[in-house]
Amino acid sequence: MQPKLTILKLFKKSLAPVPHQINRLLARDLSTITQFPHTHDSPFSPESPSRLTRDPKLSDPENGNFCISPLANWVDNPTLENFKSISAESGTGGDIDKVKGILKRYFPSEDAVVKALDESGINATNDLVSQLLERFSNQWITALGVFIWAKNQTGYVHTPRLYDLVVDILGKCKKFGIMWKVVDEMNELNGHVSFSTMSIVVRRLASSGMYKDAIDVLRGLEKYRVKKDTVALNMVMHALAKQGGAKDAYSVFLEFKDSITLDSYSFNILIHGYCEARMLDDARKTMEEMEKHGFRPDASSYTCFIKAYCKQKDFRNVEVILNEMGEKGCEPDVIAYSIYIRALGKARKINEALEVYENMNKNSCKPDAKFFSTLIYVLGRSGRLNDAWYVFEDMENHGVSRDLWTYNAMIYHACANRQGNSALKLLERMEENSCKPDLETYQPLLKMCCKMKDMKVLKFLLSHMFNNNVSIDLSTYALLIRELAESGKLEHACFFFQDAVLNGIVPMDRTNEILLKELGQNNMVEMKGKIEKLMLHAKEQI
Repeated sequence: MQPKLTILKLFKKSLAPVPHQINRLLARDLSTITQFPHTHDSPFSPESPSRLTRDPKLSDPENGNFCISPLANWVDNPTLENFKSISAESGTGGDIDKVKGILKRYFPSEDAVVKALDESGINATNDLVSQLLERFSNQWITALGVFIWAKNQTGYVHTPRLYDLVVDILGKCKKFGIMWKVVDEMNELNGHVSFSTMSIVVRRLASSGMYKDAIDVLRGLEKYRVKKDTVALNMVMHALAKQGGAKDAYSVFLEFKDSITLDSYSFNILIHGYCEARMLDDARKTMEEMEKHGFRPDASSYTCFIKAYCKQKDFRNVEVILNEMGEKGCEPDVIAYSIYIRALGKARKINEALEVYENMNKNSCKPDAKFFSTLIYVLGRSGRLNDAWYVFEDMENHGVSRDLWTYNAMIYHACANRQGNSALKLLERMEENSCKPDLETYQPLLKMCCKMKDMKVLKFLLSHMFNNNVSIDLSTYALLIRELAESGKLEHACFFFQDAVLNGIVPMDRTNEILLKELGQNNMVEMKGKIEKLMLHAKEQI
């Protein structure tokens, strides 16, 4: 007998997506923009996403493209009253629009940004600077220029949070020399450097594989008037373990275990790091050492093993761990169940996944929003999109509100099943429910547009990102370049390649190879030469 999700009633009704007040959106006459407008900034034809206008128009899609007619009023007018911006632009009004308009251009240096903003006559405010740093979080030149421009204004003072934001941007873009200069400047302003600041620094160093530098931060925390305590030790160990530095995390543990008090989280970090590195024997030894120190392994400890075995698709050992937890009176939590169910779904073991869900219910483990996003993922991946829609619509009946995770999961599967209209509708519902989209929201939509060669909706989405202060990162540039190139939109692909380089982002070698291959096969020799020069220039700037 097949397992049933009795609570969710997955098999009891038609599970098509709910048409969320769709009739109130009337179709309009749409313009016929077929490509991004030309720009003097570029030798390629399409407009940069960072320089898109705020009111892109869309024409009726051709066969095979998004069926957006019912959504035309919302899509065609993203800045009118029915475009409910949720990036908190209150308080600055027209200034934010004016500054964003100025910053659509390409700037070769932060000094050029400062000069352009000085000439605007706009007064900086903390709210304005915060929005701009968020919007240009992947474009360090523009972000740093905004930061310097505001700091130079008479009567303006950056808050510690804004300093932290620019430190994070510089670290993310691997501009560590400039990052440290900002941190030193903060240190001269008594009270600006905090634990949050140093955790950002450590996280960014670790993510770039600079483990020794991250450990040196812990050693020198007192220089920045930050306590070197258990929380600080765990922060550094966690950053290292998360980025594949399990052995380095253990070396930190050994160095400081006699001078800094340890807690159960200290040991769980090491267990997690070893499990991520598939060093399960070391993880077991750490659990034994944890018990010797008087700490009882908890659900988090065992979940590390569950995750490790799930990655190996070793579900027999997952059951062994679950049985061990039961014997020791440690019930799995919703995180453990979510990891297990997701892994079973990826392995196409849908019935087993649903059985685990029923066991979860029997153990009175209440699902949360992330669990529902996992269930949506599993159902969508198994081809049961109608069931996924029902879970999405029904979850609030179980006291769980839809959040970013659940919207992203549903948008992903709508796009994967070529339900572009439903995916766009979900994006609108997110705004109506004050749920701010992130890059993971947009990526499947962008990918679908590229595959369908629908440049009109692609332009709308890029402008929508701009208005919601979502900055394009390396992975999104790679997606756009790859999908556009393979779809035959080579001029657009070349432009995004150039735009990445101009924004200080070095495209991945694989992205470069795909684009050059497509250009060569289409005899676009001149364009191929430009891309090769751009890539060489980008690598020289590292």
